[in-house]
Amino acid sequence: MPDAPAVLTLGPVLFHWPAAALRDFYFRIADEAPVETVHLGEVVCSKRLPFFAPHLPEVIERLQAAGKEVVLSSLALVMDKREAASMAELCGDAEPFLVEANDMAAVGLLAGRPHAVGPFVNVYNEATLAWLKSNGAVRVCLPVELPESSIRTLAAVENVALELMVWGRLPLALSARCYHARAHGRRKDDCRFACGEDPDGMDVTTLDGEPFLTVNGIQTMSHSCVSLAHRLEELRAVGVRRFRLSPQSCDMVAVAHVFRALLDRALDAEEAEARLAALFPTAPLSNGFLFGREGVLHVRPG
Repeated sequence: MPDAPAVLTLGPVLFHWPAAALRDFYFRIADEAPVETVHLGEVVCSKRLPFFAPHLPEVIERLQAAGKEVVLSSLALVMDKREAASMAELCGDAEPFLVEANDMAAVGLLAGRPHAVGPFVNVYNEATLAWLKSNGAVRVCLPVELPESSIRTLAAVENVALELMVWGRLPLALSARCYHARAHGRRKDDCRFACGEDPDGMDVTTLDGEPFLTVNGIQTMSHSCVSLAHRLEELRAVGVRRFRLSPQSCDMVAVAHVFRALLDRALDAEEAEARLAALFPTAPLSNGFLFGREGVLHVRPG
């Protein structure tokens, strides 16, 4: 039913922001952003974890006091025993919080318990989605490259809530190596947190000097910023109920207000995209994947 309640969620911060700035970001989200669910946790690089850990209890308390649901997101790439132990601890001791599994190891650890599945897990067909549901998944954020035709097919699987990333730079790939460190002439083990120098990731350009991709530590992202503002109604109609904003260093409270107005049908898509482009002017808007096209394209529906 297209008029069923639509939930606006804030995905985990994928970048390495200063811990105090990240704390203040979440405080403002708690106090001012019209989002129902907020994801916390380090998804990209475990070396960043200790910086924010001391602030986590007060951030959770502030978000819950504001009526937000808190979800704890797991690492998307586990590469050593220390990270495996951290993953096991998160999945074993997270109650009463829902955990979002971004790696199949976490999916296995959460088997038999209600949990969420993040966009880093490949869910490309209804058989995979049905299996994840049988394993305990109650909601699944679909991979960012899926076309609308596939989303429609997946929405036919009952009793699992579908979520879709509708704004932010797209997470495309992860690597065991850290190109961000290498670009600064450093090794991964002695990176000196090069990724912290680029709050929205480091641009990668072609030989002609055109922005192409964005690097965030071990993660490769789109240079463009996805915006599915023009297709929210159609996505609701096929059964998507949860809409994810991926944080960038711009005014995310204002971004959330734009999408809340769209979901409440208080703002049209053209005006919404004009506002979004002004809020994050360093990255062009794109939506090509949803239309089965190159992801970098900005397709005008109709």
